[in-house]
Amino acid sequence: MDNLADKDTFLETLLQERDELYQELSKLRQMDGGVLEHYEALIREKDHKISRLDEKLKKFEEKIKQLTDQLAWLRRKFWKASSEKYIPVDPAQRKIDFDGLDVLPEEEETIKDAASEIDTFKHNKPEHTNKKPVRLTLPEDLRREEEIIEPEGIDENWLRIGEEITEQLEHKPGEIYVRRIIRPKYALKKDLQVQQELDMDGSLNKTVKIAPLPLLPLPRSNAGASLLAELIMGKYMYHLPFHRQISLFKLEGIRIPASTVNDWFAGCSDLLRALYYRLKEIVLESDYIQIDESTVPVINHEKQRAVKAYLWVVRDVMKKLVFFYYDKGSRAQKVVIELLHNFKGAVQTDGYEAYSIYENKKGVLLLGCWAHARRKFIEALKEDKAGAQYALEQIGLIYAVESMAEDQELDYQKTAELRARLAYPILFGFERWIVSYMPKALPKGRMSQALTYTYSLFHRLSRYHLDGRYRIDNNLVENTIRPLALGRKNYMFCGNHDAAENAAIMYSLLGCCAATDVNPREWLTDVLTRIPYYNNDYSLDLADLLPHNWKAARELQKTPIEIQ
Repeated sequence: MDNLADKDTFLETLLQERDELYQELSKLRQMDGGVLEHYEALIREKDHKISRLDEKLKKFEEKIKQLTDQLAWLRRKFWKASSEKYIPVDPAQRKIDFDGLDVLPEEEETIKDAASEIDTFKHNKPEHTNKKPVRLTLPEDLRREEEIIEPEGIDENWLRIGEEITEQLEHKPGEIYVRRIIRPKYALKKDLQVQQELDMDGSLNKTVKIAPLPLLPLPRSNAGASLLAELIMGKYMYHLPFHRQISLFKLEGIRIPASTVNDWFAGCSDLLRALYYRLKEIVLESDYIQIDESTVPVINHEKQRAVKAYLWVVRDVMKKLVFFYYDKGSRAQKVVIELLHNFKGAVQTDGYEAYSIYENKKGVLLLGCWAHARRKFIEALKEDKAGAQYALEQIGLIYAVESMAEDQELDYQKTAELRARLAYPILFGFERWIVSYMPKALPKGRMSQALTYTYSLFHRLSRYHLDGRYRIDNNLVENTIRPLALGRKNYMFCGNHDAAENAAIMYSLLGCCAATDVNPREWLTDVLTRIPYYNNDYSLDLADLLPHNWKAARELQKTPIEIQ
């Protein structure tokens, strides 16, 4: 019985444990099922959100495509109306005759042929061999000081058989000297004899002769023309402020107050002002000019600090004349309108918006500058190397055409024909590439800015092919501005508007000397000596004193006259 009772007890224990395990398993199943249902609900909600986001994304993509198409249409519509965008296939035909963006097969073949001919010329061009440096002989007209060095131990047993000569350039500080103008006075002998017979208190009207004093650059000063020329050159050619030059004079024992030097400079500016105005007239009579502007700090006494002002620079490309223009430091469009209001011809500029008014002005042809466009793509190299490199390669090809013309020494007519045959097809394809590449560029990035800048000015940039005289870029006038940039680093600023106007006069005249290869020291000294006579005699033309005419007159004087 005990065994039976034990079995029953054991079975009940097993059944109880089974029931407990079953109940626990049921609870676990119920709990697990709730978690699964919860996660399934979350997954369904996420899927629904993803589907809604996909729908929104598709709508956004459609909207972006629509806006991109509208932007491309507006660009074509806006630029097409204002400046005849899309240069024609034929360089002699300046009107729109092509509405697509892709280059046609026959057009592409023409472009490839032009590029191939340019590359062939570049590869066949003889390379410049590096020659060994040759020591140049020193000019014969230089004064020579001889120094004889005898060897030791020479007596009557030695016979001189020759000599070795070594020449070296030496330098002494510039000499400052005094020019004494002595004018002898003369009286008639008979008057002097009568004078001796009279008492000392007696009076006699005797005739006295003395040579008139020549007109001096600054009559009320003791500064001669050569000294004034040196001061002007020191500041506006060698960028030495007056206070530094005064310090150099002290080393020579000459002490000149700063106020005196400033007065001398103001007097020279007044003396040369009429010549400057005559230069301006001659430059603006040209039919092809380049123009640019640069900053110059000017003291504003109301604000008690230096403010950024602007000097405009105009260059006559053919006569190699240049003048700087200062209009109270303004860079506004009204300045260039007033400056060029009567000008007729070609104006070459950068992309500054102030010049856009001349795009549709009758009698004026606006040219662009490829150097500025090239700089934009150079700046974009780090952002988009492939696209920027391709653009620079195309610009390099059109510059190679200019090298071909220079190497072959072509005249203006032949140069224009070469550009039309080789450069124009490159320009034609490059413009289409810019339009097709614009959507690929990062918005507001450097590459996008380079493309937009070049495309917006493409008609100006391509017009240089119309005349062999026209330059491909504006570098000539930019080179003229360099002395101004160097001056800013040295004399720092102009004291007021009058000082800036005086600086414009000096930069203009010295810039003409540099452009026409005239010695500025000789020119300034001679002109400061002669210009008082021109200012007193209006029958004389001040243009005779401008560097190019002054140089021609000097060369004519040196030409020997043949006696037949």
